[in-house]
Amino acid sequence: MKIFALIMAGGSGTRMKAETPKQFLEIAGLPIIMHTILRFEQFDPEIKIILVLPENHFNLWQQLCKKHNFTKSFKLAKGGETRFHSVKNGLKMIEEDGIVLIHDAVRPLVSVQTLQNCIDSTIAKGNALPVVPVTDSVRIIENGHSFPADRSKIFLVQTPQTFLSNQIISAYNQATHTNFTDDATVLESTGNVINLVEGNRENIKITTPADLIIAEAFLNK
Repeated sequence: MKIFALIMAGGSGTRMKAETPKQFLEIAGLPIIMHTILRFEQFDPEIKIILVLPENHFNLWQQLCKKHNFTKSFKLAKGGETRFHSVKNGLKMIEEDGIVLIHDAVRPLVSVQTLQNCIDSTIAKGNALPVVPVTDSVRIIENGHSFPADRSKIFLVQTPQTFLSNQIISAYNQATHTNFTDDATVLESTGNVINLVEGNRENIKITTPADLIIAEAFLNK
Protein backbone atom coordinates (compact mmCIF):
# COMPACT_ATOMS: atom_id res chain seq x y z
CA MET A 1 0.00 0.00 0.00
CA LYS A 2 1.45 3.38 -1.01
CA ILE A 3 1.93 6.04 1.62
CA PHE A 4 1.44 9.75 0.89
CA ALA A 5 2.44 12.67 3.11
CA LEU A 6 0.44 15.85 2.57
CA ILE A 7 2.59 18.62 4.06
CA MET A 8 0.50 21.73 4.74
CA ALA A 9 2.59 24.90 4.54
CA GLY A 10 0.15 27.78 4.36
CA GLY A 11 1.14 29.62 7.54
CA SER A 12 2.42 33.17 7.90
CA GLY A 13 4.82 34.87 10.30
CA THR A 14 2.19 36.90 12.17
CA ARG A 15 2.53 35.42 15.66
CA MET A 16 6.21 34.78 14.99
CA LYS A 17 6.60 38.55 14.40
CA ALA A 18 8.68 37.75 11.32
CA GLU A 19 8.40 38.87 7.72
CA THR A 20 9.32 35.40 6.48
CA PRO A 21 6.51 32.81 6.68
CA LYS A 22 7.32 30.61 9.66
CA GLN A 23 7.70 27.37 7.66
CA PHE A 24 10.65 28.97 5.83
CA LEU A 25 12.51 30.20 8.92
CA GLU A 26 15.85 28.47 9.36
CA ILE A 27 16.73 26.44 12.43
CA ALA A 28 19.61 24.00 12.82
CA GLY A 29 20.84 24.88 9.34
CA LEU A 30 17.67 24.34 7.31
CA PRO A 31 14.21 25.87 6.86
CA ILE A 32 11.67 24.27 9.18
CA ILE A 33 9.72 22.76 6.29
CA MET A 34 12.79 20.88 5.05
CA HIS A 35 13.37 19.32 8.47
CA THR A 36 9.74 18.15 8.34
CA ILE A 37 10.10 16.57 4.90
CA LEU A 38 13.34 14.85 5.94
CA ARG A 39 11.62 13.37 9.00
CA PHE A 40 9.03 11.69 6.78
CA GLU A 41 11.71 10.39 4.43
CA GLN A 42 13.60 9.04 7.43
CA PHE A 43 10.48 7.08 8.30
CA ASP A 44 9.90 5.79 4.76
CA PRO A 45 12.31 6.60 1.89
CA GLU A 46 9.59 5.60 -0.60
CA ILE A 47 6.93 7.94 0.81
CA LYS A 48 5.23 10.22 -1.72
CA ILE A 49 5.48 13.86 -0.59
CA ILE A 50 2.84 16.39 -1.64
CA LEU A 51 3.73 19.91 -0.52
CA VAL A 52 0.86 22.41 -0.36
CA LEU A 53 1.99 26.04 -0.59
CA PRO A 54 0.32 29.36 -1.39
CA GLU A 55 1.08 30.10 -5.02
CA ASN A 56 2.90 33.31 -4.08
CA HIS A 57 5.40 31.22 -2.08
CA PHE A 58 6.40 28.97 -4.99
CA ASN A 59 9.34 31.14 -6.05
CA LEU A 60 10.64 31.48 -2.50
CA TRP A 61 10.48 27.72 -2.04
CA GLN A 62 12.39 27.13 -5.27
CA GLN A 63 15.04 29.62 -4.19
CA LEU A 64 15.43 27.86 -0.84
CA CYS A 65 15.72 24.46 -2.53
CA LYS A 66 18.52 25.83 -4.70
CA LYS A 67 20.24 27.53 -1.76
CA HIS A 68 20.25 24.36 0.36
CA ASN A 69 20.73 21.92 -2.53
CA PHE A 70 17.46 20.30 -1.48
CA THR A 71 16.70 17.73 -4.16
CA LYS A 72 14.15 15.50 -2.44
CA SER A 73 11.31 14.34 -4.68
CA PHE A 74 7.90 15.96 -4.13
CA LYS A 75 4.79 17.22 -5.88
CA LEU A 76 3.73 20.82 -5.41
CA ALA A 77 0.06 21.74 -4.90
CA LYS A 78 -1.41 25.23 -4.76
CA GLY A 79 -2.93 26.35 -1.48
CA GLY A 80 -6.54 27.49 -1.41
CA GLU A 81 -8.61 30.20 0.22
CA THR A 82 -8.70 28.30 3.54
CA ARG A 83 -6.91 25.29 5.00
CA PHE A 84 -9.92 23.19 4.00
CA HIS A 85 -9.48 24.19 0.36
CA SER A 86 -5.72 23.69 0.58
CA VAL A 87 -6.09 20.13 1.85
CA LYS A 88 -8.66 19.42 -0.83
CA ASN A 89 -6.27 20.68 -3.51
CA GLY A 90 -3.53 18.44 -2.14
CA LEU A 91 -5.81 15.40 -2.03
CA LYS A 92 -6.60 15.89 -5.72
CA MET A 93 -3.01 14.91 -6.48
CA ILE A 94 -3.50 11.42 -4.99
CA GLU A 95 -4.54 9.24 -7.90
CA GLU A 96 -4.50 5.79 -6.29
CA ASP A 97 -5.64 4.17 -3.06
CA GLY A 98 -3.25 4.25 -0.16
CA ILE A 99 -2.64 5.89 3.20
CA VAL A 100 -2.33 9.66 3.51
CA LEU A 101 -0.74 11.47 6.45
CA ILE A 102 -1.85 15.13 6.62
CA HIS A 103 0.76 17.07 8.55
CA ASP A 104 1.60 20.65 9.56
CA ALA A 105 4.83 21.79 7.89
CA VAL A 106 5.82 23.50 11.15
CA ARG A 107 5.90 20.27 13.16
CA PRO A 108 9.43 19.04 12.33
CA LEU A 109 9.78 17.02 15.53
CA VAL A 110 7.22 14.31 14.89
CA SER A 111 8.85 11.03 15.89
CA VAL A 112 9.26 7.95 13.74
CA GLN A 113 7.32 6.05 16.43
CA THR A 114 4.37 8.45 16.16
CA LEU A 115 4.36 7.99 12.38
CA GLN A 116 4.40 4.22 12.84
CA ASN A 117 1.56 4.42 15.38
CA CYS A 118 -0.50 6.35 12.83
CA ILE A 119 0.20 3.91 10.00
CA ASP A 120 -0.53 0.84 12.15
CA SER A 121 -3.85 2.24 13.37
CA THR A 122 -4.90 3.27 9.86
CA ILE A 123 -4.17 -0.19 8.48
CA ALA A 124 -6.13 -1.80 11.32
CA LYS A 125 -8.97 0.69 11.83
CA GLY A 126 -9.02 3.12 8.89
CA ASN A 127 -7.62 6.28 10.50
CA ALA A 128 -5.44 7.67 13.28
CA LEU A 129 -5.31 10.89 15.30
CA PRO A 130 -2.12 11.36 17.37
CA VAL A 131 -2.70 12.96 20.77
CA VAL A 132 -0.87 13.62 24.03
CA PRO A 133 -2.48 13.95 27.46
CA VAL A 134 -2.73 17.31 29.21
CA THR A 135 -0.37 17.56 32.17
CA ASP A 136 -1.32 21.01 33.50
CA SER A 137 -4.42 21.79 35.50
CA VAL A 138 -7.21 23.03 33.24
CA ARG A 139 -10.00 25.54 33.85
CA ILE A 140 -12.96 26.39 31.63
CA ILE A 141 -14.43 29.89 31.42
CA GLU A 142 -18.16 30.32 30.85
CA ASN A 143 -20.21 33.49 31.34
CA GLY A 144 -17.35 35.23 33.08
CA HIS A 145 -16.75 32.44 35.62
CA SER A 146 -14.12 29.71 35.62
CA PHE A 147 -14.30 26.18 36.92
CA PRO A 148 -11.89 23.23 36.90
CA ALA A 149 -12.06 20.58 34.19
CA ASP A 150 -11.10 16.92 34.49
CA ARG A 151 -7.78 16.89 32.64
CA SER A 152 -7.84 13.08 32.37
CA LYS A 153 -10.53 13.55 29.72
CA ILE A 154 -8.62 16.18 27.71
CA PHE A 155 -5.98 15.49 25.07
CA LEU A 156 -3.95 17.75 22.79
CA VAL A 157 -4.34 16.92 19.12
CA GLN A 158 -1.28 16.70 16.88
CA THR A 159 -0.54 15.80 13.28
CA PRO A 160 -0.15 13.83 11.08
CA GLN A 161 -3.83 12.99 11.02
CA THR A 162 -3.84 9.80 9.00
CA PHE A 163 -6.47 8.19 6.78
CA LEU A 164 -7.20 5.73 4.05
CA SER A 165 -6.96 8.02 1.04
CA ASN A 166 -10.29 7.01 -0.51
CA GLN A 167 -12.15 7.72 2.75
CA ILE A 168 -10.71 11.18 3.42
CA ILE A 169 -11.06 12.22 -0.23
CA SER A 170 -14.70 11.14 -0.16
CA ALA A 171 -15.25 13.02 3.12
CA TYR A 172 -13.82 16.24 1.71
CA ASN A 173 -15.96 15.90 -1.40
CA GLN A 174 -19.09 15.33 0.71
CA ALA A 175 -18.46 18.24 3.10
CA THR A 176 -21.28 20.79 3.20
CA HIS A 177 -19.21 23.58 4.80
CA THR A 178 -15.55 24.51 5.17
CA ASN A 179 -15.19 25.65 8.79
CA PHE A 180 -13.85 22.37 10.19
CA THR A 181 -11.20 22.56 12.90
CA ASP A 182 -9.12 19.70 11.49
CA ASP A 183 -9.13 16.81 9.02
CA ALA A 184 -10.39 14.24 11.52
CA THR A 185 -13.50 16.35 12.03
CA VAL A 186 -14.16 16.27 8.28
CA LEU A 187 -14.06 12.47 8.29
CA GLU A 188 -16.08 12.31 11.51
CA SER A 189 -18.85 14.35 9.85
CA THR A 190 -19.47 11.40 7.52
CA GLY A 191 -20.17 9.05 10.44
CA ASN A 192 -16.71 7.52 10.84
CA VAL A 193 -15.26 6.91 14.30
CA ILE A 194 -11.88 8.58 14.93
CA ASN A 195 -9.14 6.43 16.50
CA LEU A 196 -6.68 8.04 18.90
CA VAL A 197 -3.03 6.97 19.01
CA GLU A 198 -0.09 8.04 21.13
CA GLY A 199 1.80 11.06 19.81
CA ASN A 200 5.11 12.47 21.07
CA ARG A 201 5.24 15.47 23.34
CA GLU A 202 8.10 17.18 21.49
CA ASN A 203 5.96 17.22 18.32
CA ILE A 204 5.10 20.87 18.89
CA LYS A 205 3.63 23.22 16.32
CA ILE A 206 6.13 26.03 15.89
CA THR A 207 4.10 29.20 16.32
CA THR A 208 6.03 31.64 18.53
CA PRO A 209 9.68 32.72 18.91
CA ALA A 210 9.92 30.56 22.05
CA ASP A 211 8.90 27.52 19.99
CA LEU A 212 11.82 28.19 17.65
CA ILE A 213 14.27 27.96 20.53
CA ILE A 214 12.74 24.70 21.79
CA ALA A 215 12.65 23.11 18.34
CA GLU A 216 16.24 24.09 17.52
CA ALA A 217 17.43 22.60 20.82
CA PHE A 218 15.77 19.27 19.97
CA LEU A 219 17.08 19.26 16.40
CA ASN A 220 20.63 20.05 17.48
CA LYS A 221 20.43 17.32 20.09
